[in-house]
Amino acid sequence: MTVRTVGVEEEFLLVDPASGRPRAVGGVVLRHLDAQPPPPAEAPDVTGELHREMLETGTRPAATLDELDRGVRAARAAAVEAAASAGTVPAAIATSPLPADPTVSEGDRYRRMAERFGLAVAENMTCGCHVHVGVDSDEEAVAALDRVRPWLAPLLALSTNSPLWQGADSGYASYRQQVWSRWPTAGPTPAFGSVAAYRETVDAMVASGTVLDEGMVYFDVRPSRRHPTLEIRVADVCREPGDAVLVAALTRALVETAVRSWRAGEPAPEVRVEVLRLASWRASRTGLDGALLDPGSWLPSPADDVVDLLLNHVGDALDEAGDTGTVKTLLTDLRARGTGAVAQRAVLARGGDLRDVALSATL
Repeated sequence: MTVRTVGVEEEFLLVDPASGRPRAVGGVVLRHLDAQPPPPAEAPDVTGELHREMLETGTRPAATLDELDRGVRAARAAAVEAAASAGTVPAAIATSPLPADPTVSEGDRYRRMAERFGLAVAENMTCGCHVHVGVDSDEEAVAALDRVRPWLAPLLALSTNSPLWQGADSGYASYRQQVWSRWPTAGPTPAFGSVAAYRETVDAMVASGTVLDEGMVYFDVRPSRRHPTLEIRVADVCREPGDAVLVAALTRALVETAVRSWRAGEPAPEVRVEVLRLASWRASRTGLDGALLDPGSWLPSPADDVVDLLLNHVGDALDEAGDTGTVKTLLTDLRARGTGAVAQRAVLARGGDLRDVALSATL
């Protein structure tokens, strides 16, 4: 059996090591990187983002979870080194705990985004974790897209790491998801059924003039424009590197399970976008500490039970990739200590302040 490759993109805040506040030094970091000798082909990517207070990393495609874990840790180390050039440290945190006034990065595209979308851009300084899973064709990508949709909310619940917003507790485990949903193209989609239907939809969205280009089609899951992958975009950036590996492993298994279902002639699940939005909202609200919607019944069920259903759903794919043991260990660790949202609130419960929360998430 050929195992699908998997890669991870992570976004980080660039924070002051003394105050914990985000600093608008992304341009300084990128200029420093541009002045360095070209990195080796196996080196992780380090790039800028929409806001100057952010940095993004990307791993190389990996076949095993050990390889992916090394890639995630190498990418984080590269982010630390790059951020240090501007006197900052990267923080694995999906929203800033401290009040912030984000600044848009240089470039005509970012300027046009700011002009068109106003406060939605100004406030969208959020950090996600995007998982890329290798696919063999556009047909395979769209078929997998149609079939993974019911299981994306549990992935969000596992990654929740953004309870604080502008200096206050939002009441959500992932407030990033609430902020991100302001984009007109963000969120779940119906099943497309074919590559032609997917392309027709995307082309119509771009032709509407609402978004600048196809890069702004921010579906929860989409075929990548640059790589032969399916990109799943629902997770917060994870506080712990192992949590990113866990989310990526489950995502790869979901894609493999979906493709097998398609090849077997099984139809995509019939679930309305409105219900998928409810599932996503519930995951954003309480993470693993409340009820999620059971993708079988769409009724509330304890989060741990829904995650166990996900494990059962992708069990064969995990077994055949040799991932079951690692996934169960990583999940046990996550359940024992809690998500990043739990960790942030724990800092405050121990008497720490917002600065302490931000600095506790630095790499």
